[in-house]
Amino acid sequence: MDTRAARKYPPLFLHLLGWSFLALFLMWQPLSWQIEFPVSFWIKQAVLFSLLVTIFYLNYYFWFPKFLAKNKYSRFILFNIVSVVMLAVITEQVKIAINHGEQMDRAFKLAREANGDKKRHDRLDYFALLTALMIIGLSTSVAAVRTAQLDKQYRQNLEKEKINSELSFLKAQINPHFFFNTLNNIYALTVIDVEAAREALHKLSRMMRYVLYETQHGTVLLSQEIAFAQDYIQLMQLRLTDKVTVHLDPPNPLHDVSIAPMLFLPFIENAFKHGVSAVQPSRIDIQIRQEGHKIFVEVKNTLFTDKRAILDESNGIGLANTQRRLDLLYPGKYQLEVTENKEEREFEVHLELETA
Repeated sequence: MDTRAARKYPPLFLHLLGWSFLALFLMWQPLSWQIEFPVSFWIKQAVLFSLLVTIFYLNYYFWFPKFLAKNKYSRFILFNIVSVVMLAVITEQVKIAINHGEQMDRAFKLAREANGDKKRHDRLDYFALLTALMIIGLSTSVAAVRTAQLDKQYRQNLEKEKINSELSFLKAQINPHFFFNTLNNIYALTVIDVEAAREALHKLSRMMRYVLYETQHGTVLLSQEIAFAQDYIQLMQLRLTDKVTVHLDPPNPLHDVSIAPMLFLPFIENAFKHGVSAVQPSRIDIQIRQEGHKIFVEVKNTLFTDKRAILDESNGIGLANTQRRLDLLYPGKYQLEVTENKEEREFEVHLELETA
């Protein structure tokens, strides 16, 4: 239900309960006066009750949202004063029409004769006015609380839509970035080994199916993400020299849990882009392990002083967007550490992710 519908149809049960208490108060409280009230009294009370209900909803649906909520205080006060005056005028006209004053005088006279000196009190009209003011205050309070709730829900919906849009945008950035690099690798491979290029295209098509279909639900199984990473590593190894050592150590045993798709790829891709050399010995170590509801991902690669370990700002959308995705998907449930150890010539990425 949208906010307009919610404002139009407030919780019916609470309203009925509140009006039931007011009706009991208006109809039964005077019985403690030990007076036999005429029919005109109950007619007047019923009219008063109807007018109070009318004032409540006039203020709830019109005066508050049109004036007070828009900081038009003078108009809000003016219209409520008019409402109270109209209540008093209509009530008085009804009393005159049903000859209420004369019947009440007769009732009080009979009460004095039966119970001693019991004078009539003329505080009922003041009581009606005070009740009207209380109703206006109550209506304003309920409308203010309701408006605050609707505003909060509206902001939450906007934030949710913003997060969903931002995640889609970040994911769309990561995927073309990966495929652009992979197609470049395959293009280079066609010059060296056509059969290897065919095998690479087969792996790439399998990975594309994963990205296009498996990841559309928002989450994937950990086993699927690891299989995707293994395909990527095998694809990259087709063009590496013997000087590069790549090792992937998955969890053993593996307990499948749902995670956001393509979270590991930017770390692995970054290691391949900046941690390998065609002429110098280099290595990439990837370890994924589980402890309870936590997943630990550790990616280490050789650090070359002539390369930037972290992706350049011009095309380095992988790591930056992955951290942004983690902020949105796992707020307070992850720790990401990036370490550059120049003495040992090693670049490390540590991710601790809570999946429950």
